[in-house]
Amino acid sequence: MSKEYESLPREALIELLKRRDSQTPYGLVWERQGIASDKSLNRDFVGLELDIEQSCGPAPWRNLIIEGDNYDALRNLVSTHAGEVKLIYIDPPYNTGRKDFVYNDSYFDSANRYRHSTWLEFMYQRLRLAKDLLAEDGVIFVSIDDNELFNLGLLMNKVFGESNFIANVIWQKVYSPKNTAVHFSDDHEYVLIYAANRDSWRPNPLPRSAEQDKAYKNPDKDPRGPWKPSDLTARNYYGEGRYAITCPSGRVIDGPPPGTYWRVSRTKFDELDADSRIWWGKNGNNIPALKRFLSEVKQGVVPQTLWTYDAVGHTQDAKKQLNEILPKARNEDVFSTPKPLQLMDRILRLATKPGDLVVDFFAGSGTLAQAVMQLNKEDGGERRFILVSSTEATESDPTINLCRDVCAARVRRAAEGYASAKGAQVEGLGGGFAYTRAKRIPAHRLEEGLDDVSVWSYIQMKHHHPLTKLGASVSVSRWNGEALIYVPVTTAMMKAVLQEELEQHPQAIVYTWTPAALVGIVNENNLREVPIDLTRGFRFGKLEGAQA
Repeated sequence: MSKEYESLPREALIELLKRRDSQTPYGLVWERQGIASDKSLNRDFVGLELDIEQSCGPAPWRNLIIEGDNYDALRNLVSTHAGEVKLIYIDPPYNTGRKDFVYNDSYFDSANRYRHSTWLEFMYQRLRLAKDLLAEDGVIFVSIDDNELFNLGLLMNKVFGESNFIANVIWQKVYSPKNTAVHFSDDHEYVLIYAANRDSWRPNPLPRSAEQDKAYKNPDKDPRGPWKPSDLTARNYYGEGRYAITCPSGRVIDGPPPGTYWRVSRTKFDELDADSRIWWGKNGNNIPALKRFLSEVKQGVVPQTLWTYDAVGHTQDAKKQLNEILPKARNEDVFSTPKPLQLMDRILRLATKPGDLVVDFFAGSGTLAQAVMQLNKEDGGERRFILVSSTEATESDPTINLCRDVCAARVRRAAEGYASAKGAQVEGLGGGFAYTRAKRIPAHRLEEGLDDVSVWSYIQMKHHHPLTKLGASVSVSRWNGEALIYVPVTTAMMKAVLQEELEQHPQAIVYTWTPAALVGIVNENNLREVPIDLTRGFRFGKLEGAQA
């Protein structure tokens, strides 16, 4: 409480608080009481069941694809990876009314009067968890179109704070106008960018392009290399910025044009000229210009908020890329709105460094993961990804599994290599992933609902180990100098295996359902009890005002 209120009597303080609470706050308000409750919201423990068959590459797996509702997956991730994610990118449903928003196992009715409020509540519950995932210098990029842009902006202000807004990028998604448009051709979408902490996050400069470097020439064969001329005049007043100059040809320039000033003083100008940094033109008769050398400019480019299709791709690129890597019959009409790889590459270059963890909890066709593997191969980085995708099954079509048949299938083919649509063999990018399914387990049924696979996955993730499959007896994971051991049952045989492992790793952290049976074998400080130690660290998000 502020010191100015500490001296107030109780009655005065109560009156002050009542007056404050009666005032309508500025910000986004939606009809939370009138909308149908989201069936995904629950207070259950969430485990991850590893599917070896659907996983890609050999264990241990540092990348992860989670099949299931992203509300469940996010609560699991917040419990194991809070504050560690450098980049979140999501491409949520745009709520267009054209079967893009699955809500409570069916497509949301666009004629429903609560259409926007339902979407906002759906997004709020997931964004508040996403906020907890971000590192102090982390950032979130969200794709959106006109249908919910303004609502999303206010919602992001509410969750991440208006002061953490970074930019609203315009992405030119098509390369030609739609002549059938009634009013305007819809040519662009947006990417909203918010930092966890604006003061801590800075974008990486973008690499210079060959097109940008073409502007630099070397007509005078300067040994410092290519350069381009830069204007020496400016409109801002400068006290020493008006003086006459004599060109090498003998022409006298009385001063800069009216209303402008030389950018440098006479003394500085003479120094630059003596260093051959002034360009007078081929005949030595031009208005002087400053030579800016390519070797001296920043090797990166400050990002801009207009991203054109020639730089970051367009929707037709995205569809071609998906159809190239997956047989068209498997994804046609199942996923019609992928994002281009070039767009994902731009975001990754701006927001990540080698070794960073990125998350996409509306993973769609898995474009982000392919872009991560592509960039890792280019720069030798070890960026890691976690993708979350639901099956998108509905009451009318319960057989669809977007996560398995599109998202994971695409990422697997990108990693391992594939035959293109024309039959050419495309080399794999390398890498792999563990394929898991989110599993809800009510708190009062944990002991019967938790299987050993889910326990072992959660233990490894909690300690930031890559995932491995469950061992035949005890399960052991060794990573970064730390050993984890899971003992599912404390039989004599299991104890003997455990003791052998402890001889190699005496400081191993040991998880078991019956810790009393291992006292004297395991250092008590390293002994953990299942399920108590799992649920103790399970989190539900800490943003105030959240409902579940």
